[in-house]
Amino acid sequence: MNIAIEQQQGRDKAGVWGPAARMLLGLSLLLGIAYPLAVTGVAQVLMPHAANGSLIVKDGKTVGSALIGQNFQRADEFWSRPSATGGSAYNGAGSGGSNLGPSNPALHKVVAERIAALKAAGPVPVGPVPQDLVTASASGLDPHISLAAALYQIPRVAQQRKLDAARLRALIDAHTEHGWFGDNARVNVLQLNMALPR
Repeated sequence: MNIAIEQQQGRDKAGVWGPAARMLLGLSLLLGIAYPLAVTGVAQVLMPHAANGSLIVKDGKTVGSALIGQNFQRADEFWSRPSATGGSAYNGAGSGGSNLGPSNPALHKVVAERIAALKAAGPVPVGPVPQDLVTASASGLDPHISLAAALYQIPRVAQQRKLDAARLRALIDAHTEHGWFGDNARVNVLQLNMALPR
């Protein structure tokens, strides 16, 4: 009697492995191969630019991505938001903020240095420096600056390039993106610098 029960239990356990293995294989094919291929295919058809990294190409050469900031330090260019990814390197492999709080003396020191660098590079407007020109973003790779930060840099860029400030203002306006909620106007620095007349 006990032998018959044990044999039946063994057959029951053996019968579970077959359906479990088929389920594992089926879900692996569905969710590990079919679904990613379908999503990739739909993305390539509906939004290929975004699906391929929002790359910016100039003269047949990829110069960057609209999604990842770059380091601009020349006086005749608009500067990006500072990066906390290893100095000013904009290291895409090391995304992250500085983790310096507002009461940290190290943050005060680095902000003061950045303000001094802005003022040393050329003329600046009277008034406070926009916060995003002297503090790093949470990712450290922000490709945008605020509209105020772009406007703040007009005197320096205009002087360096010998351009009319109104022309630069029009260029900034043409490259300003507005947020969905409120007036979170921002400017992609790479695209703005690429549009500057040479």
